Amino acid sequence: MTDTTLVVGATGNVGSQVVRRLLEEGRPVRALSRTPEAADLPSGAESVRGDLTDPASLDNALTGADAVFLVWPGVDTEHASAVAKLLASRRVVYLSSAGIDDSRPTQADPINQMHADVERALEGGSTDWTFLRCTSFAASLLEWGDQVREGVVREAFGQASRPLLHERDIADVAVRVLLDGTHQGERLFLSGPEPLTQVEQVRIIGAALGIPVRFEEVPLDDMRAHMREEGWAEADIEGMLTAYAAMSETEPPVWDTVERITGQAPRNLTQWVRDHEDSFR
Repeated sequence: MTDTTLVVGATGNVGSQVVRRLLEEGRPVRALSRTPEAADLPSGAESVRGDLTDPASLDNALTGADAVFLVWPGVDTEHASAVAKLLASRRVVYLSSAGIDDSRPTQADPINQMHADVERALEGGSTDWTFLRCTSFAASLLEWGDQVREGVVREAFGQASRPLLHERDIADVAVRVLLDGTHQGERLFLSGPEPLTQVEQVRIIGAALGIPVRFEEVPLDDMRAHMREEGWAEADIEGMLTAYAAMSETEPPVWDTVERITGQAPRNLTQWVRDHEDSFR
């Protein structure tokens, strides 16, 4: 059982749901934020200032907290070891990635490299950790909002398949692990209920909203140019495109972890779209 739980990433898609679920369970919640005065948190959550890039700033936030839900902000892991040392005496549930390849010393893309680095740092500090290795979040589809309103979603790799996770399912698992003190030292693999190609994702979004939306395949060179405009490094561009190419060639696994831990089957994409309908209207 936990006393106060510190939630790092409390205003994000998953962290905000963890805050809400902990409060529903009657647990004290402390939310870490660089700008606590601007954090939009539910009533009952305590907001505290702190920044993972300045480990010394975490002292106040960690006082009296015996459990931490951790989301790492961005790909820079320079301070991961210092943060891990501060968390060593606490139960930590870390939001990680199912894309990590444990057989590789270096991951193929920057996102999975970041997660692998943070996991390694936490392992070095304590055994009281649980890594939630998640497949892609359904919330990533929010980036399609403008295109959905226009009726055409333009992407490369239409046949890239992912079992998308509802953020509420991730939060439900995280809260059970935090409160029950189970699964210490384990990597829990979480997925949505079924793999869906990007073409199928667009079709489901349109059907759930009751509007016509179609998928249009974009040439790879156009996708590269777009990513360069967004500031991606060449190596990272190729790493991400390689990852999506692999999703097009192999159907990803589906795990029963959400149902096994929460007792409820994972929410499907139709439910997720209905829960975020305002973001697409």
